[in-house]
Amino acid sequence: MERKHCQKRSHQKSWWLWKKRSTLLMAGFCLSTSEGLPVVLLQGYKEMSAKFSHLRRVRGDNYCALRATLFQVLSQSMQVPQWLQDDTVLTLPKQLEAQEGLISQWRFPGQHVPGDGSGDPTERLKGYMELLRKTWQAAAERPGSAERQRFCERLFQGEEEELGMLEALKLLMLGRAAELHGRMQAGQDVPLFCWLLFARDSSVCPRSFLSNHLRHVGLSAGLEQVEMFLLGYALQHTIQVYRLYKANTEEFVTFYPDDHRDDWPSVCLVTEDDRHYNVPVAEAAEPGEELTAS
Repeated sequence: MERKHCQKRSHQKSWWLWKKRSTLLMAGFCLSTSEGLPVVLLQGYKEMSAKFSHLRRVRGDNYCALRATLFQVLSQSMQVPQWLQDDTVLTLPKQLEAQEGLISQWRFPGQHVPGDGSGDPTERLKGYMELLRKTWQAAAERPGSAERQRFCERLFQGEEEELGMLEALKLLMLGRAAELHGRMQAGQDVPLFCWLLFARDSSVCPRSFLSNHLRHVGLSAGLEQVEMFLLGYALQHTIQVYRLYKANTEEFVTFYPDDHRDDWPSVCLVTEDDRHYNVPVAEAAEPGEELTAS
Protein backbone atom coordinates (compact mmCIF):
# COMPACT_ATOMS: atom_id res chain seq x y z
CA MET A 1 0.00 0.00 0.00
CA GLU A 2 1.31 3.46 -0.86
CA ARG A 3 2.16 5.82 2.00
CA LYS A 4 0.19 8.77 0.64
CA HIS A 5 1.16 11.28 3.31
CA CYS A 6 4.88 10.62 2.93
CA GLN A 7 5.33 10.65 -0.82
CA LYS A 8 3.83 11.64 -4.14
CA ARG A 9 4.26 10.59 -7.70
CA SER A 10 6.43 12.49 -10.12
CA HIS A 11 4.62 14.09 -13.04
CA GLN A 12 5.84 11.24 -15.26
CA LYS A 13 3.92 8.50 -13.49
CA SER A 14 5.90 5.27 -13.19
CA TRP A 15 4.53 2.16 -11.54
CA TRP A 16 7.96 0.56 -11.49
CA LEU A 17 10.26 3.25 -10.18
CA TRP A 18 9.37 6.63 -8.80
CA LYS A 19 10.68 9.40 -6.56
CA LYS A 20 9.99 10.04 -2.96
CA ARG A 21 10.12 13.80 -2.49
CA SER A 22 10.21 14.09 1.30
CA THR A 23 13.47 14.37 3.18
CA LEU A 24 14.98 11.25 4.66
CA LEU A 25 14.34 12.51 8.18
CA MET A 26 10.66 13.10 7.48
CA ALA A 27 10.43 9.79 5.62
CA GLY A 28 11.82 7.95 8.60
CA PHE A 29 9.50 9.77 11.01
CA CYS A 30 6.44 9.15 8.88
CA LEU A 31 7.18 5.48 8.33
CA SER A 32 7.99 4.87 11.97
CA THR A 33 4.98 6.65 13.45
CA SER A 34 2.28 5.83 10.92
CA GLU A 35 3.01 2.14 10.52
CA GLY A 36 4.51 1.25 13.86
CA LEU A 37 7.93 0.39 12.47
CA PRO A 38 10.82 0.12 14.94
CA VAL A 39 12.46 3.33 16.12
CA VAL A 40 15.76 1.89 14.90
CA LEU A 41 14.63 2.66 11.33
CA LEU A 42 14.15 6.32 12.25
CA GLN A 43 17.65 6.35 13.69
CA GLY A 44 18.94 4.93 10.42
CA TYR A 45 17.14 7.58 8.37
CA LYS A 46 18.54 10.30 10.64
CA GLU A 47 22.09 9.06 10.05
CA MET A 48 21.55 8.95 6.31
CA SER A 49 20.03 12.43 6.19
CA ALA A 50 23.47 13.93 6.78
CA LYS A 51 24.50 12.74 3.32
CA PHE A 52 21.32 12.20 1.31
CA SER A 53 18.30 14.41 0.84
CA HIS A 54 15.55 11.98 -0.19
CA LEU A 55 14.77 8.54 -1.55
CA ARG A 56 14.03 7.28 -5.00
CA ARG A 57 11.54 4.56 -4.26
CA VAL A 58 11.78 1.32 -6.24
CA ARG A 59 8.88 -1.02 -6.85
CA GLY A 60 8.99 -3.78 -4.27
CA ASP A 61 8.64 -6.84 -6.46
CA ASN A 62 11.08 -9.74 -6.70
CA TYR A 63 13.35 -7.87 -9.14
CA CYS A 64 13.81 -5.08 -6.60
CA ALA A 65 17.49 -5.60 -5.70
CA LEU A 66 18.49 -6.04 -9.34
CA ARG A 67 16.44 -3.04 -10.47
CA ALA A 68 17.75 -0.69 -7.80
CA THR A 69 21.36 -1.74 -8.43
CA LEU A 70 21.13 -1.41 -12.21
CA PHE A 71 19.45 2.00 -11.91
CA GLN A 72 22.33 3.24 -9.79
CA VAL A 73 24.99 1.71 -12.02
CA LEU A 74 23.56 3.21 -15.22
CA SER A 75 22.80 6.61 -13.70
CA GLN A 76 26.38 6.96 -12.43
CA SER A 77 28.45 5.38 -15.21
CA MET A 78 30.43 7.64 -17.50
CA GLN A 79 31.83 4.79 -19.57
CA VAL A 80 31.03 1.18 -20.43
CA PRO A 81 33.28 -1.20 -18.48
CA GLN A 82 35.85 -3.09 -20.50
CA TRP A 83 34.43 -6.49 -19.61
CA LEU A 84 31.09 -5.52 -21.17
CA GLN A 85 32.72 -4.12 -24.31
CA ASP A 86 34.46 -7.46 -24.92
CA ASP A 87 32.40 -9.60 -27.29
CA THR A 88 33.18 -12.71 -25.24
CA VAL A 89 30.42 -11.62 -22.86
CA LEU A 90 27.93 -12.26 -25.67
CA THR A 91 29.07 -15.90 -25.90
CA LEU A 92 28.35 -16.52 -22.21
CA PRO A 93 24.96 -18.20 -22.79
CA LYS A 94 26.41 -20.70 -25.26
CA GLN A 95 29.43 -21.32 -23.04
CA LEU A 96 27.28 -22.08 -20.02
CA GLU A 97 25.01 -24.34 -22.04
CA ALA A 98 27.93 -26.22 -23.59
CA GLN A 99 29.83 -26.66 -20.33
CA GLU A 100 27.06 -27.20 -17.80
CA GLY A 101 23.80 -27.51 -19.76
CA LEU A 102 22.53 -24.61 -17.67
CA ILE A 103 20.76 -22.27 -20.07
CA SER A 104 18.15 -24.84 -21.08
CA GLN A 105 17.00 -24.64 -17.45
CA TRP A 106 16.43 -20.88 -17.66
CA ARG A 107 12.99 -19.56 -16.79
CA PHE A 108 11.92 -16.26 -18.30
CA PRO A 109 9.17 -13.92 -17.07
CA GLY A 110 5.81 -15.33 -18.12
CA GLN A 111 7.07 -18.90 -18.38
CA HIS A 112 5.54 -21.54 -16.14
CA VAL A 113 8.27 -24.07 -16.88
CA PRO A 114 11.63 -23.79 -18.68
CA GLY A 115 11.50 -24.19 -22.45
CA ASP A 116 7.75 -23.79 -22.92
CA GLY A 117 8.01 -22.57 -26.49
CA SER A 118 9.49 -19.11 -26.02
CA GLY A 119 12.38 -19.72 -28.43
CA ASP A 120 16.05 -20.55 -28.05
CA PRO A 121 17.04 -19.36 -24.56
CA THR A 122 20.72 -18.94 -25.51
CA GLU A 123 19.85 -16.52 -28.32
CA ARG A 124 17.31 -14.73 -26.17
CA LEU A 125 19.84 -14.17 -23.39
CA LYS A 126 22.46 -13.07 -25.89
CA GLY A 127 19.99 -10.46 -27.11
CA TYR A 128 19.41 -9.28 -23.56
CA MET A 129 23.16 -8.95 -23.03
CA GLU A 130 23.46 -6.91 -26.24
CA LEU A 131 20.62 -4.73 -24.96
CA LEU A 132 22.39 -4.21 -21.64
CA ARG A 133 25.58 -3.14 -23.40
CA LYS A 134 23.74 -0.81 -25.77
CA THR A 135 21.77 0.79 -22.94
CA TRP A 136 24.85 1.16 -20.74
CA GLN A 137 26.59 2.94 -23.61
CA ALA A 138 23.60 5.23 -24.15
CA ALA A 139 23.53 6.13 -20.46
CA ALA A 140 27.28 6.80 -20.37
CA GLU A 141 26.99 9.15 -23.34
CA ARG A 142 24.50 11.41 -21.55
CA PRO A 143 26.07 14.81 -20.73
CA GLY A 144 26.18 14.83 -16.95
CA SER A 145 24.51 13.25 -13.97
CA ALA A 146 21.14 14.97 -14.34
CA GLU A 147 20.74 13.77 -17.93
CA ARG A 148 21.66 10.21 -16.95
CA GLN A 149 19.11 10.32 -14.15
CA ARG A 150 16.38 11.43 -16.57
CA PHE A 151 17.44 8.76 -19.06
CA CYS A 152 17.12 6.06 -16.41
CA GLU A 153 13.76 7.36 -15.20
CA ARG A 154 12.41 6.96 -18.74
CA LEU A 155 14.03 3.54 -19.06
CA PHE A 156 12.77 1.93 -15.86
CA GLN A 157 9.07 1.71 -16.65
CA GLY A 158 8.55 -2.04 -16.30
CA GLU A 159 8.61 -2.70 -20.03
CA GLU A 160 10.18 -5.68 -21.79
CA GLU A 161 13.52 -3.93 -22.27
CA GLU A 162 13.92 -3.36 -18.55
CA LEU A 163 13.06 -6.96 -17.70
CA GLY A 164 15.46 -8.18 -20.37
CA MET A 165 18.33 -6.25 -18.82
CA LEU A 166 17.50 -7.63 -15.39
CA GLU A 167 17.63 -11.13 -16.85
CA ALA A 168 21.03 -10.21 -18.31
CA LEU A 169 22.19 -9.39 -14.79
CA LYS A 170 21.10 -12.85 -13.68
CA LEU A 171 23.08 -14.34 -16.55
CA LEU A 172 26.19 -12.44 -15.43
CA MET A 173 25.64 -13.76 -11.91
CA LEU A 174 25.38 -17.33 -13.17
CA GLY A 175 28.53 -16.94 -15.23
CA ARG A 176 30.42 -15.60 -12.24
CA ALA A 177 29.05 -18.37 -10.00
CA ALA A 178 30.24 -21.02 -12.46
CA GLU A 179 33.68 -19.41 -12.64
CA LEU A 180 34.08 -19.14 -8.87
CA HIS A 181 32.81 -22.68 -8.27
CA GLY A 182 35.35 -23.98 -10.77
CA ARG A 183 38.10 -22.15 -8.90
CA MET A 184 36.91 -23.66 -5.62
CA GLN A 185 37.05 -27.16 -7.04
CA ALA A 186 40.55 -26.49 -8.36
CA GLY A 187 41.70 -25.46 -4.89
CA GLN A 188 42.24 -21.84 -5.87
CA ASP A 189 41.51 -18.81 -3.71
CA VAL A 190 37.97 -17.48 -3.88
CA PRO A 191 36.11 -14.73 -1.98
CA LEU A 192 34.71 -15.80 1.38
CA PHE A 193 31.09 -15.47 0.27
CA CYS A 194 31.58 -18.37 -2.18
CA TRP A 195 31.83 -20.82 0.69
CA LEU A 196 28.54 -19.51 2.02
CA LEU A 197 26.88 -19.49 -1.40
CA PHE A 198 27.74 -23.12 -2.13
CA ALA A 199 27.40 -24.38 1.46
CA ARG A 200 23.62 -24.30 1.15
CA ASP A 201 22.03 -27.71 0.55
CA SER A 202 19.97 -26.10 -2.19
CA SER A 203 22.99 -24.49 -3.86
CA VAL A 204 25.96 -26.86 -3.86
CA CYS A 205 26.91 -26.18 -7.48
CA PRO A 206 25.98 -23.79 -10.32
CA ARG A 207 23.19 -26.10 -11.54
CA SER A 208 21.43 -26.31 -8.18
CA PHE A 209 22.03 -22.60 -7.60
CA LEU A 210 20.22 -21.87 -10.86
CA SER A 211 17.44 -24.43 -10.35
CA ASN A 212 16.65 -23.60 -6.74
CA HIS A 213 17.51 -19.92 -6.51
CA LEU A 214 18.56 -17.78 -9.46
CA ARG A 215 15.91 -18.75 -11.99
CA HIS A 216 13.21 -17.85 -9.45
CA VAL A 217 14.60 -14.35 -8.86
CA GLY A 218 12.15 -11.82 -10.26
CA LEU A 219 9.39 -14.41 -10.53
CA SER A 220 8.75 -15.83 -7.07
CA ALA A 221 11.81 -14.83 -5.04
CA GLY A 222 14.25 -11.97 -4.55
CA LEU A 223 17.98 -11.97 -3.96
CA GLU A 224 19.26 -13.32 -0.67
CA GLN A 225 22.00 -11.46 1.15
CA VAL A 226 24.79 -13.81 0.06
CA GLU A 227 23.65 -13.35 -3.53
CA MET A 228 24.17 -9.60 -3.24
CA PHE A 229 27.90 -10.36 -2.99
CA LEU A 230 27.64 -12.35 -6.21
CA LEU A 231 25.80 -9.49 -7.91
CA GLY A 232 28.60 -7.11 -6.95
CA TYR A 233 31.17 -9.48 -8.40
CA ALA A 234 29.13 -9.98 -11.56
CA LEU A 235 29.00 -6.22 -12.22
CA GLN A 236 32.45 -5.52 -10.78
CA HIS A 237 30.86 -2.84 -8.61
CA THR A 238 30.83 -2.44 -4.86
CA ILE A 239 27.22 -2.19 -3.68
CA GLN A 240 27.12 -0.08 -0.52
CA VAL A 241 23.90 -0.71 1.40
CA TYR A 242 22.52 1.25 4.33
CA ARG A 243 20.70 -1.43 6.34
CA LEU A 244 18.39 0.69 8.45
CA TYR A 245 17.37 -2.03 10.87
CA LYS A 246 21.07 -2.38 11.75
CA ALA A 247 21.45 1.27 12.80
CA ASN A 248 23.97 1.85 15.58
CA THR A 249 25.77 -1.41 14.78
CA GLU A 250 28.82 -2.27 12.70
CA GLU A 251 26.50 -3.74 10.05
CA PHE A 252 24.60 -0.51 9.43
CA VAL A 253 26.63 0.04 6.25
CA THR A 254 27.48 -3.20 4.43
CA PHE A 255 29.53 -3.55 1.28
CA TYR A 256 28.78 -6.23 -1.32
CA PRO A 257 31.56 -7.21 -1.73
CA ASP A 258 33.93 -5.62 0.77
CA ASP A 259 37.23 -6.62 -0.85
CA HIS A 260 37.23 -4.26 -3.88
CA ARG A 261 36.21 -0.98 -2.28
CA ASP A 262 39.35 0.76 -3.51
CA ASP A 263 39.39 -0.44 -7.14
CA TRP A 264 35.75 -0.91 -8.22
CA PRO A 265 33.08 1.75 -8.77
CA SER A 266 30.59 2.03 -5.92
CA VAL A 267 26.82 2.47 -5.90
CA CYS A 268 24.56 3.02 -2.92
CA LEU A 269 21.23 1.48 -1.86
CA VAL A 270 19.11 1.53 1.29
CA THR A 271 16.99 -1.23 2.82
CA GLU A 272 14.81 -1.62 5.88
CA ASP A 273 14.82 -5.42 5.87
CA ASP A 274 17.37 -6.89 3.40
CA ARG A 275 14.50 -7.65 1.02
CA HIS A 276 13.28 -4.37 -0.45
CA TYR A 277 15.82 -1.82 -1.69
CA ASN A 278 15.44 1.87 -2.47
CA VAL A 279 17.88 4.42 -3.86
CA PRO A 280 19.16 7.29 -1.69
CA VAL A 281 19.53 10.57 -3.55
CA ALA A 282 22.01 13.33 -2.75
CA GLU A 283 21.28 17.00 -3.32
CA ALA A 284 21.06 17.88 -7.01
CA ALA A 285 24.44 18.50 -8.61
CA GLU A 286 25.28 21.75 -10.37
CA PRO A 287 25.37 21.60 -14.19
CA GLY A 288 28.36 19.55 -15.21
CA GLU A 289 28.97 18.29 -11.66
CA GLU A 290 28.94 14.54 -11.02
CA LEU A 291 26.99 13.11 -8.10
CA THR A 292 28.60 10.41 -5.99
CA ALA A 293 26.54 8.22 -3.73
CA SER A 294 29.26 6.44 -1.86
